[in-house]
Amino acid sequence: MRIWGPLAALCLGTFMLLIDVTIVLVALPSMSASLGSSLSQLQWVADGYALAVAAALLGAGMVADRHGRRRVYTVGLVVFAVASVACALSPGMEWLIAARLVQGVGAAAMFTTTLSLISTLYSGRRLGLAFGVWAAVASSASALGPVLGGLLTQALDWRWIFYVNIPVTLLALAMTFRFVPRSTPDRTAARRLDVPGVALCALGAGGLVYALTASHAGGWISAGTLVPLGMALVAFAAFVAVQRRSTHPLLDLSLFRRPAFTAAMITIALGEGTVYGILPYTSLWLQSVQQLSPIGAGLVVLPHAVAAGLVAVLCGRWMPKPSPRLGAGLGLLLAGLGTGLEGFLGPGSGWPVLVGGLALSGVGMGLVFQVAASLALGSVPAGRAGMASGAYSTCEQLGYAVGVAVFGSLAVSAMSCSLDGEAADPEATARTLSGGGADTLLAAVPAGERASFEHTLHAVFATGHNTLALTAGALSVAGAALVLWLTRRPKAAEPVPGPAPEPVRAPH
Repeated sequence: MRIWGPLAALCLGTFMLLIDVTIVLVALPSMSASLGSSLSQLQWVADGYALAVAAALLGAGMVADRHGRRRVYTVGLVVFAVASVACALSPGMEWLIAARLVQGVGAAAMFTTTLSLISTLYSGRRLGLAFGVWAAVASSASALGPVLGGLLTQALDWRWIFYVNIPVTLLALAMTFRFVPRSTPDRTAARRLDVPGVALCALGAGGLVYALTASHAGGWISAGTLVPLGMALVAFAAFVAVQRRSTHPLLDLSLFRRPAFTAAMITIALGEGTVYGILPYTSLWLQSVQQLSPIGAGLVVLPHAVAAGLVAVLCGRWMPKPSPRLGAGLGLLLAGLGTGLEGFLGPGSGWPVLVGGLALSGVGMGLVFQVAASLALGSVPAGRAGMASGAYSTCEQLGYAVGVAVFGSLAVSAMSCSLDGEAADPEATARTLSGGGADTLLAAVPAGERASFEHTLHAVFATGHNTLALTAGALSVAGAALVLWLTRRPKAAEPVPGPAPEPVRAPH
């Protein structure tokens, strides 16, 4: 247990915090019926958590380097558990969204320390295997979230997707204190937290996601979209300026001069944003159009989880030092092709059409999770492990948050165009439909016209989903090409021809 105990404790926390990213997806319709919500609020239930994780990760990584990684990990577990109780007791959507933000802060403290702890506790082939097991847990957690969420929502209530975190947290705390050794704080780290850096990073990330989420309601040229978008761009520019001048930066920007590190950040951000960014809308299609139960919708995604987990474990077992070209590039390529295969739905299509694409994208994401994490930490000095782990996790969660927001706006736009001439207010109808309100729309139509309008809604949702899947697939494939270019091997310099050397003559 001295070998596997620490890994089990860390993977348990990772599984819990990552499963909470997607566990809410199949519960969104039940939350909407219970609390009443708009599409924007549903997006924030999914996005607010990931956004809080992304915004707090770099700051949590710096705190962990200064005060000890195990200590920060355990504090994160406690905050996560308390916020989970607050989520479960939510009387309204505003409370739920606020509690999800706090939950994300606790998850950030856990997430930013996990990879750095693994990298210090293991070495050699054991490190490769440990990363493989961690990647299998991470990839399968994201995909198993809808399955577990469906089981709890259908058997009990949507609130139990948060209550279930309590016993898991207690077990993770007990195992951490038992098996994970105390980590030595870095005395050379900055004496105080980079508050300007943390604030600017959070403002930039929050403004960007808020603008993208608001765009589907007010349009891209509305003040509600342009103002937060402008604030986000200014905040990110100021963040870069502050980090370049800081003696102890929150994020050492020189790390991005390392092609492997940059490739790892692009790989995880694009993989999360494309594959899992469209998953909320896939779940809504399965439940609101296909009329599957929450557990049925979750089981449709199970092939993705199984494929991702198996590939990650095998990759860690046989490739302790993965090639960025074969791992990251191939992973993004397969993820993109699989996601693109999900973009061929028709009005009469059923859920089996999705299974092949979901399985293929699972194979790709299994590679992505295992290889990107190894590259991120293996391409930087040991003293920067906490920073690299925080940067990796920030890109992962911000990629997911931006993906959900962007594809939400694209879904409304695509469905609105398809409804032109079919509904009195195409945009309002598209917002309701993309939020899982197909039954609400049908109930407002006279009984004699429902069959025809239902066929229209099925066709419109299929068109919208196809647009999302094909766009996501194309972005992932383009990202694969970029990663392959970044990790190309430089050609050896050819010798410059010059005059032939004079023969050496023996002295007289």
